[in-house]
Amino acid sequence: MADVMDVDNSNLRGMKRKADEISLVLQPPKRIKALDQNVVNKIAAGEIIVAPMHALKELIENAVDAGSTSLEIVVKDGGLKLLQITDNGHGIHKDDLPILCERFTTSKLKSFEDLTTIGTYGFRGEALASISHIAHVKITTKTIDSSCAWQAHYADGKLVPAKPGQSADPKPTAGRGGTQITVEDLFYSMPTRRRAFRAPGEEYAKILDVVGRYSVHCAGVAFSCKKYGDSAMGISVASNASTMDRIRQIHGSTVANELIQFSVSDDTWGFEALGWASNANYHVKKTTILLFINHRAVESMAIKKALEQTYSVFLPKGGHPFIYLSIDIDPHRVDVNVHPTKREVNFLNEDEIIESICSNIRVQLSKVDTSRTFKTQSLLPGVKIPTISSSSPIDSSRRPTSTRTPESTLIRTDSKLRKITSMLPPTLTPSNTISSTPTPDLHYTHSARIPVHCRLTTVKDLRATVRANMHASLTEIFASHTYVGLVDTNRRIVAIQGGVKLFLVDYGMVSNEYFYQIGLTDFGNFGSIVFKNPLSVRELIAVGVKIERQNEQSSSSSGGQEDVNWDEIPDLVTRQIVSRREMLLEYFSLEVSEQGHLMGVPLLIKGYTPSLAKLPRFLMRLGPCVDWADEKSCFHTFLRELASFYTPEQLPLTPPSAAVEGEDGGDEVMVHGGGGGGDANEERDATKAAAKTEIKQRREQLERMLEHVLFPAFRARLVATKGLLKGVVEVANLKGLYKVFERC
Repeated sequence: MADVMDVDNSNLRGMKRKADEISLVLQPPKRIKALDQNVVNKIAAGEIIVAPMHALKELIENAVDAGSTSLEIVVKDGGLKLLQITDNGHGIHKDDLPILCERFTTSKLKSFEDLTTIGTYGFRGEALASISHIAHVKITTKTIDSSCAWQAHYADGKLVPAKPGQSADPKPTAGRGGTQITVEDLFYSMPTRRRAFRAPGEEYAKILDVVGRYSVHCAGVAFSCKKYGDSAMGISVASNASTMDRIRQIHGSTVANELIQFSVSDDTWGFEALGWASNANYHVKKTTILLFINHRAVESMAIKKALEQTYSVFLPKGGHPFIYLSIDIDPHRVDVNVHPTKREVNFLNEDEIIESICSNIRVQLSKVDTSRTFKTQSLLPGVKIPTISSSSPIDSSRRPTSTRTPESTLIRTDSKLRKITSMLPPTLTPSNTISSTPTPDLHYTHSARIPVHCRLTTVKDLRATVRANMHASLTEIFASHTYVGLVDTNRRIVAIQGGVKLFLVDYGMVSNEYFYQIGLTDFGNFGSIVFKNPLSVRELIAVGVKIERQNEQSSSSSGGQEDVNWDEIPDLVTRQIVSRREMLLEYFSLEVSEQGHLMGVPLLIKGYTPSLAKLPRFLMRLGPCVDWADEKSCFHTFLRELASFYTPEQLPLTPPSAAVEGEDGGDEVMVHGGGGGGDANEERDATKAAAKTEIKQRREQLERMLEHVLFPAFRARLVATKGLLKGVVEVANLKGLYKVFERC
């Protein structure tokens, strides 16, 4: 028998180990070490310069910041082999050349606070540094006061000699005023990234797209771009060309002939927008948007989606527009430092600004939509016009086929057409009385309060919780629904149409969630409903306590001892609110004076006024129902109480009667004495009539606000959460109804 082979079991891999052996092979944790600076710089460069087009974008922005009026661009092999840009700007001082390609060296920013007023394209000082770590960079520059140009070579952010053995210092050379930056062998130090690029022609097309965008936007600047060695220009725009001429030269006369100009501004949101958009006669298969925010080329899915929805009414199915849009926003409202390539920016009041722009474009399109252009083909002279004779049979094989939309998928898409309420008798049609309902005596004014950007972690966590709990299908239904009508004000039910389905919706539940989300979205930026005559907080709370006490006594079946000292509640809650009046004013616009007078309450949405009859209960619940000890819980519970206050109230079907009915439901039992019964009856009838009139007016006002304020707001901003599934019931499906009718 052969000897047993000796096996080294000290380091077995891929084999199961027993539990008592695991402790023998555990290794100590690896120590954390700082990365080498060269590795850090290359990682950062890979984030900022993703493709040749990003490198060119940074160089174009630097050239425009330098006051250039002419840019010449030369590209070889899609920018991977050569990327050269020459401008006639003010140049770079010789003494700045040694640190030119180091990270975070810039002439546009001195302190972090300068970011709030930044007006240039660049500000971080990372573009040239990033390019120098992944390519060979040569810079030739000449200032107006220099007798000659200076040339320098860079690698890894440092000056390097042009040839081995020479000095790395900048060399004097002949050159014209301005700067020429030559980038060669892009991504030579990142072979994996370089191999990932496809044909050079695709990268060159992306470069032309970047140059074309800035050519349209940068008025007074000449652009030219061509391939290395070619005499023909890919793009050539003169400095004195207008915006329309620039669009014509880059995107063609087809789109330029169908453009309409628009402009909109609003001092409330601190923005001004202008641009050119295609009319209803032009449409392509893909949306083209040239978007600039504070002269920075960016992308915004929210703006793109809103514009496409605006055009969906005017263009045929599958058609998309061309839009050039330049938005100037107060720099204090914009955060530009949110993306490595500066492709995205954040700004305050995004929804309001987008809605203002879309509304203006919608108006401009409506003006020109009365004239449509269609292409026709003229008949040659002498050709007989074909006619169809009624006596001649038509060959069925030559009959043109047409695709007909199934009737089971046809829906009403225009809410202004005939509604279901028009089929009701005139005495039951709510629309007959809505127009005569007086509007509340409200006057809106703009306050001087500056909008703030909420940076509280607790508020961001609450917002994230809402997004995580979103129900996608339900959100889509609300985003594209058509309001049908009010069904029941007592149960707070309305009917809406979503696609080919009809839903009954608990608008009380949906309104509560919507106003809670408004509280999170506009946190710290609420408007204010100011009372002409301040109200006593304690008296309001006392009214709320009285109502709550009566409700609890009526709902309690046992006549036991009360556990709550109701008389102390008004004073306790009043002290609680007055002691936190500064926080309530800053975060929620709930203004309370030091003497305990209510000056104003938050305004969450314009055009809708909550029922002030709910104000006493709202103030009373701020004491026991708000967790004032924890910040996150405080914000959550307060906004829930505020949303409950803003939620439309339940209206009775009939006004409450002052009489007491008998147990058998028969005649009313009147309690009176002496000869004063007639006066009591008259007073009771007057009270019933006043209550009936008030309820009728509130119902009409509520119906108007539901249709024209709340549900349009739900369509624009509501994130439907999973909890709202309990308040939405499908009652009809067009396809299902057709199946039923077919059986009949």
